[in-house]
Amino acid sequence: MYRSHPLRACLAAALAAGLWATAQAADTPEPAPPAARPAAAEPLAAARAHLAAQRWQAAITELKKVNASGDADWNNLMGYALRKQAKPDLEGAQRHYDAALRINPAHLGALEYAGELALMKNDLPTAEARLAALARLCSTPCEPLDDLKQAIARFKATGKP
Repeated sequence: MYRSHPLRACLAAALAAGLWATAQAADTPEPAPPAARPAAAEPLAAARAHLAAQRWQAAITELKKVNASGDADWNNLMGYALRKQAKPDLEGAQRHYDAALRINPAHLGALEYAGELALMKNDLPTAEARLAALARLCSTPCEPLDDLKQAIARFKATGKP
């Protein structure tokens, strides 16, 4: 009579259990994906909400509370808010876009917004350099690329950003 080795028996049992579990899993629906993180868990969520509502000063205040100056997204949002407020702080916006791009040279939003800022400063060559960087990083459809292309075309047609 053939005697099975204890290790072989364990492996056979594990394999059978695994196959059984796999067969059972095929008969049951996949679990629902985990719920998205609540907005409050995202430290920049409140600032993003203010920006979406065009409440520039409230966004700046919120970003200052978070104070994540080592984060590319934070710097990008701060630059955007400073640039968009009623009395734009173009130099402050430039510092934050530059910081975002030092942290993440491939940050699509910072590249787009820095290009738009360059147009506000009548610096078409810099805007076109930002566009070229975006073109290397993404292809159409790519909202930051498409938006900066349109801004540059508008600038060339009207002389205004």
